[in-house]
Amino acid sequence: MAIISQLQDFPMRTPVTRDYFQNWNIRVVNSESIACENYISPNRRDFYKILFIKEGSGLFSLGVNNYRINGLTILFLHPNEIISWRSLSSSLVGHYCLFKKRYVEAHPMLKYAMEKHKLFADTSRSVISLQESPAETINDLFLRMHEYVNVGGSLAEEALQAYLQLLIVESVKTAEFPKPDGVSEDYRHIHHFFQLLEIEASNINQQTPISIKTAKEFADRLALSPNYLNAMLKKHTGQNISTHIKNRLLEESKALLLQTDWTLNDIGTSIGFAEQPNFTQFFKKNIGITPSEFRKSYAFMA
Repeated sequence: MAIISQLQDFPMRTPVTRDYFQNWNIRVVNSESIACENYISPNRRDFYKILFIKEGSGLFSLGVNNYRINGLTILFLHPNEIISWRSLSSSLVGHYCLFKKRYVEAHPMLKYAMEKHKLFADTSRSVISLQESPAETINDLFLRMHEYVNVGGSLAEEALQAYLQLLIVESVKTAEFPKPDGVSEDYRHIHHFFQLLEIEASNINQQTPISIKTAKEFADRLALSPNYLNAMLKKHTGQNISTHIKNRLLEESKALLLQTDWTLNDIGTSIGFAEQPNFTQFFKKNIGITPSEFRKSYAFMA
């Protein structure tokens, strides 16, 4: 398996996708319904992901390991893992399922199956190469899951968690765990930056506001020069250090606005603003509406 050395070798840059604050429990998606694009997801997600690839190829990075994927593969992705995908084919045939942490907590048998088989917790077991027979079974399970999604409701969610358990069992029955390649030094630095950014952002609370938030502070913590780190991120992701930090703080702000009853002053202080009006100005400049308007809009939709 060849090692990918530079993300820019691929025609599409890697937009960051985050939607962990949205109000849903489980989704099942046909991969053919979305564009087969490159992406990197470096920050906290509130959902687990099972990705079944029937046809298509690409280079998948999980933490600091690379995998060359060429059809008939199933991947089990933990919310905390930094992942990226670089397409090597024009299309991707298969399915994926996203389900929230709270969904797992609400279904003890699903939680037990996940903990027993360690497909999400142990990255050496997260990528499984499939033979045709188990792949057909897994494809059929996903098709049935789509049927329940179309029905909707609490009974559908109950049935879907049972199918998730079957996906886990079918995957481990004849599991082949491919050996990963290492990533390049550049990608390793990128991984460590995103890892540090996530640690800083996810530890935010009212008692411990974010401790570092400038490009220089992040570069110093990583023992890199700010110019080098900035150029590397710009080259590989299309965004500089400050943009990644800004976007991460915005996403954390959204989560705090929707998932807590903290005041705007508390949220602003937690993400590094001494004065609440400065936080409101920062949020409105980048999102287009004030934090209060954002909170009210989601409360209305719920």
